Amino acid sequence: MVENRHHALGLSDDQVVEMYETMLLARRIDERMWLLNRAGKIPFVISCQGQEAAQIGAAFALNREQDYVLPYYRDLGVVLTFGMTPRDIMLSAFAKAEDPNSGGRQMPGHFGQKKNRIVTGSSPVTTQVPHAVGIALAGKMEGKDIVAYTSFGEGSSNQGDFHEGANFAGVHKLPVVFMCENNKYAISVPLEKQLACENVSDRAIGYGMPGFTVDGNDPLEVYQAVKAAAERGRRGEGPTLIETISYRLTPHSSDDDDRSYRAPAEVAQAKTKDPIITFAAYLKETGVLNDELEKAVNDRVMKLVNEATDYAETAPYADPEQALKYVYAEE
Repeated sequence: MVENRHHALGLSDDQVVEMYETMLLARRIDERMWLLNRAGKIPFVISCQGQEAAQIGAAFALNREQDYVLPYYRDLGVVLTFGMTPRDIMLSAFAKAEDPNSGGRQMPGHFGQKKNRIVTGSSPVTTQVPHAVGIALAGKMEGKDIVAYTSFGEGSSNQGDFHEGANFAGVHKLPVVFMCENNKYAISVPLEKQLACENVSDRAIGYGMPGFTVDGNDPLEVYQAVKAAAERGRRGEGPTLIETISYRLTPHSSDDDDRSYRAPAEVAQAKTKDPIITFAAYLKETGVLNDELEKAVNDRVMKLVNEATDYAETAPYADPEQALKYVYAEE
C-alpha cells in the first residue's frame, strides 16, 4: 500500500473513483471522435488527451452548483465534470440541431451551456480570460459567493487578453482562478520559443497574485492547488495563477501532422506518464481500484460513448432556415 493522499485532501474513495471514471470518459469520447473523423463522419477534433488529469482535478475542486467555468477548446474534462453529457459532446461533433453549444453552428470545442454555468467560448484564443474576470467582478458587486474559473494554453498566456485580464483581477482582488494548461506546444511552437521566463506562473507576481506550477498529470495535486485558489478567492483575497505541466499526446488537431515538429520518440516517452494509466495505478496501490471495479468502470464508460455516438449520428440536422436565427434581432 502507498500513502493515501486523497483522504488527506478530504476526498473519499468514491470521489476519486468518480474522478478516474470522468478522466476515462473524456479519453474514450476523444478517441471515438478521432475514429469518426478518420472515417469521414465528423469534420474536426481538437483533443484533450494527456490533459484529463489537470482538467478533472481542477473542476472537482470547484463548486459545481454555483461557480462559473470559462473553458478553452481542449477542456472536455472540465465540461463533463460540470454537467455536459457524452450525448451533448457528440451532438456538437456531428453538428446536429440539438447541439447545446451552438445548435450545430460552431466547430467542436466551443463549449457553452447556460444551465451548467459553462460560459460560451470564442474562436480567437484567450478571449475567455477577460470574460471570466468580468463575471467575477459582477459576482463581487452583487455580493454573490462565486468563483470564476478560466483555463487556457501556455501559448494563450502570451496574448494581450491574458495580461489585461490578470492585471484587472489583481487590482480589484477578484475571485478568479486562472489555470494555464501547459502542454508544451502552441500548435507547432515549443515552449522554449514562447517564454523568456522559466514558468508561466512566474508572471503572477507582476499582477499581484500568487503563482504555482504543479504536475498536470496528477489530478490530486491539481485539485489541491485549485481548491486553495478558490477558497482564497472566496475569502476576498483575489485571484491565483496555476500552471499545470502535462503533454499533448495527440497532434494539435485532426488537421495537424505533428511529425513535422516533434519526434515520435518524444511522444512515446510522454505516453509513459499518461495520467489515465498513472492515476489508475495509484488507485490500485491504495486499494481503491481492483480489476473487477476497473472493468465495471470501463464498461459503463463505453456504454455511454456508444449510446451517445449512435444517438448523435442519427439525430436531425438543423433546418437551413435556422442559419439566420440569432444573427438579426427578432420581434
